[in-house]
Amino acid sequence: MRIRPHTGLQIDGFTLGECLHKGGFATIWDVTHPLHRTLLVMKVPTILDGYDAPTIVGFEVEQMIMPRLTGPHVPRVVAEGDFATMPYIVTERIPGGSFLTLFRSAPAPADTVVALAVRIAGALHELHKQHVIHLDLKPANLLMRDTGEVVFVDFGLARHDHLPDLLAEEFRIPMGTFPYIAPEQYLRIRDDLRSDIFAVGAMIYEYATGRQPFGEPQTLRGVRKRLWRDPVPPRAINPDLPPWLQEIILRALEVDPRDRFQSAAQMLFDLQHPAQVKLTARAEKAAADDFPTVFRRWWRMRKVKGFGPPPANAEAQMEKAPILLVAVDLSPEMEELAGHLLQSVKRIRIIQPDARVACVNVIKTARLGVDPTTDDKGVNLNVSRLVGLRAWASSLELSDEEVTFSILEGPDPAAEIIGYAVNNQVDHILMGARGSSSTRRFLGSVSSQVVAEAPCSVTVVRVPVYETPTLEEPQAAQAVGA
Repeated sequence: MRIRPHTGLQIDGFTLGECLHKGGFATIWDVTHPLHRTLLVMKVPTILDGYDAPTIVGFEVEQMIMPRLTGPHVPRVVAEGDFATMPYIVTERIPGGSFLTLFRSAPAPADTVVALAVRIAGALHELHKQHVIHLDLKPANLLMRDTGEVVFVDFGLARHDHLPDLLAEEFRIPMGTFPYIAPEQYLRIRDDLRSDIFAVGAMIYEYATGRQPFGEPQTLRGVRKRLWRDPVPPRAINPDLPPWLQEIILRALEVDPRDRFQSAAQMLFDLQHPAQVKLTARAEKAAADDFPTVFRRWWRMRKVKGFGPPPANAEAQMEKAPILLVAVDLSPEMEELAGHLLQSVKRIRIIQPDARVACVNVIKTARLGVDPTTDDKGVNLNVSRLVGLRAWASSLELSDEEVTFSILEGPDPAAEIIGYAVNNQVDHILMGARGSSSTRRFLGSVSSQVVAEAPCSVTVVRVPVYETPTLEEPQAAQAVGA
C-alpha cells in the first residue's frame, strides 16, 4: 500500500474526512465525492509493514463478495480501490452505530428481544438467498437503517457459493469471533449456513440475558469447550423470558448443526408463531448440565472431526429445507381433492425431507354483516377447522417441529394465502383447484389469483379426469388411420 489514509487525503475523487472507527483490521472514514450526494464511508484495511496475509486476503474476500450483494440488508457499494495504490471499499453510510450500543442495555424485555430476533432472522434469510454465509455475525457487524432493516457489514470471513474460498485455501486455522463462533467453524467447516444460525442464537441469548452464552474465550482451546459444554439456560438468568423463546434460543445453539433450525426462514417462522413452537426439554431446562453429562459429551467429542456428511452449499441447503405452505379446503365435496393434495405433499417430502410444512385453512368472511362463529354442530368454527386440518395431516407422520397449523380469516381467501406467504418467507405454495365452471372462468378463482400474485412458486393440484371413450371414438380413429 503506497498511500496511507489520513484526513484530507484525496483519492479517485474521494476526500477523506473524520476517522469514524479504528479497529485492528481496518479503519472507517467519512468521505465525500462531488458526484455523490448521499453520505458515504470508506473502509481501508490496516496493513502492517511487511506481509499481513489475513488482513489482505480478508479484504480481497470483501471486494469479491460485496459488489455482488443487493437489497436493504447490505450497504450499497459505490467504489473500490486496488492494492497497487490504496485498497478501499466505499459504501453508503448507514446512520447510527452498530448493535453494540443496543446490546449494552441488555437484558431487554422479552417482546423487545423477539422483535429484534425477527428482524435479524429475516435479514439473514435474505442474505443466504444470495449464496452468502457471513461466518462472523456479532453485534458489532450489525447496523440498522432508519426504516428498520438490519444491515450486515464486514464480509471479510464470508463464504460465497459461486466464488473461490480464499480463506480456506490460504489458512488452516479456525476464523471468527470467539464468543459467537459455531462448533463446526472451530472444526474448520466454512460452508454450512447453520453456522450463522448459531451466531444469531448467541446474540439473542446475549440480548435476552445480558451475558454471552459461552463467555469470552481468548484462545481456541476455550472455544473448543463448546463442543461439550452447554450454556446456562437463559430463563435461569432472566425468568421473565417465556419457555418458547428459550426453546428457540437453545435449539439455535445446539452443538450438532443437524439439531438446529435448518434455515433462517424456519427460525423466523417459529419466532413469528410462538403458539406453534414445540416445547421440548430445552424449554424446561433450569441449569447447565451436570458434570457426568458434560464428561460423557466430552468423551464422545474429544476426537470429532465433523457432524455427519459434508454439507452442500448454501443454495442446496436452502432448497433442502424450504417452508411449504399447503392450503387445504376442508369442504366435504373437496375430500377427493384434499386426498390428492396430501399425496403431493408426501412426494415433496421425499425430495425435501427437511421441509417445514405449514398447513392453512381459510375461513371466508363476509365483507359486511356478522359471520357465524360456530359450525352446524355448535362447535367453534376455528376449533373445528383446526381439528379437521390436523386430521388431514395425520398420515404425513410429521413431528411437531416439522408441521404447523393455522386458520386464516378474511373476505378474500387468495389475499390471506398470499399475505401468509409473504410474512413467513414461504418458498412454495401447494393448493388444490376446484373444477372449472363458466362463473369461475369469468370471475377468476382463488388458485389463479394466488398463482398470479404469490411471491414464490405455486403448485396447483387437480383431481384427474378420466373420460371413458365411446364406441364411435375407436371407429373414428380407425377411419383417420386409414
